[in-house]
Amino acid sequence: MKEFFPNVPKITYEGPNSKNPFAFKHYNPDEVVLGKTMAEHLRFAVCYWHTFKGTGSDPFGPGVYIRPWDAPSDPMEAAEATMRAAFEFFTKLGVGFWCFHDRDIAPEADNLAETNRRLDKMVDLAEKLQNDTGIRLLWGTTNAFSHRRFMAGASTNPDPAVFAYAAAQVKKAMEVTKRLNGAGYVFWGGREGYETLLNTDMKRELEHLAIFLQMAVDYKQKIGFTGQLYIEPKPKEPTKHQYDFDSATVYGFLIKHGLADHFKINVEANHSTLAGHTFHHELAFCVANGILGSVDANRGDELLGWDTDQFPTNIYDTTLAMYTILKGGGFTTGGLNFDAKVRRQSIDVEDLFHAHIGAMDAFARGLKIAARLIEDKVLDSFIADRYSGWDSPLGRDIEARRVGFEELEKYTLEHGEPTVRSGRQELIENVLNEYIR
Repeated sequence: MKEFFPNVPKITYEGPNSKNPFAFKHYNPDEVVLGKTMAEHLRFAVCYWHTFKGTGSDPFGPGVYIRPWDAPSDPMEAAEATMRAAFEFFTKLGVGFWCFHDRDIAPEADNLAETNRRLDKMVDLAEKLQNDTGIRLLWGTTNAFSHRRFMAGASTNPDPAVFAYAAAQVKKAMEVTKRLNGAGYVFWGGREGYETLLNTDMKRELEHLAIFLQMAVDYKQKIGFTGQLYIEPKPKEPTKHQYDFDSATVYGFLIKHGLADHFKINVEANHSTLAGHTFHHELAFCVANGILGSVDANRGDELLGWDTDQFPTNIYDTTLAMYTILKGGGFTTGGLNFDAKVRRQSIDVEDLFHAHIGAMDAFARGLKIAARLIEDKVLDSFIADRYSGWDSPLGRDIEARRVGFEELEKYTLEHGEPTVRSGRQELIENVLNEYIR
């Protein structure tokens, strides 16, 4: 069997003093943190689309990567080579999960029936490779945004025939995700939005989106798929305004349409910043509302206003992310999927390993720092002190809804001006810095 990464050994943990670029310095999958191994906490996954199908193209030039798995001229032979390369990569990197779009793993044919046959063939191979390696599917999803038929959206398209095509595609993708024992299924509305309101019936499109998602819930139950359904928010790009703008928007939409019990959020770091939020904010909102499902682990560039999908290396981000995830109870069906791509100039296949190793080490460091913060109750103590007034008789009465405006007016007239207390932001930031080292 051909080896696609002959110069790369099995990646192992060698500790922070190692100088080996093909070794983990901080990620030790068997190390126990807060009662679970790092592998159990972090649940790392590799995305198929950027890692194996990415070309390095940008708006100013075509692809620059020359990958050995792209060599066969026959599209199905190339697809098989790509699948084998992917599982060699997963195994050598030592991750437990992978993620894919349907069109990543099987090329689209001239008609849906033939496309589905191609997909079934590739799923046969994926099933065998999963069984051979023990790698599991974190989630599957559908590419209902790249083909020209979806240029005006999929479920929000003005043409019901396109809605029907998208439904057929999602139906098949959910079936193969179930067959591969996927832990979840993601909906990303790549073009579910608008470019201009001059030609858009927003109310109708939003209703159609809700109908589509309800159909997905119904079909999930019909086929007995037990994985979690996720929605991945994104504010813009490729459309000017997307209906799944951020986690709060999605949650409000789900509540309005009676779907909140069926979906959780797949938070992406770069999408968070595009929405004008921090990664930490989006995670915290989801935890506060019990809707955090999974994470696309990447980062954007603060100097650029688009989805750069860079590998996560910021220790502050990984620390606050893991702190929030741990405080929220940790992952159940979800995990940390590296929805990230190497830079255009990183053309060697070895660069794919360097990128993932660095990101995995960054999250391992974040996990360990977050665990220390939790064990020492550092942030908990600051917050408990700041909100201590809510444990007083007044605070308890307000939270229990035993008082109204009249009672609160009486209290204020009796007690006068409230005592203003410092938020001590600088102090707590200094304390956080002491832990991030």
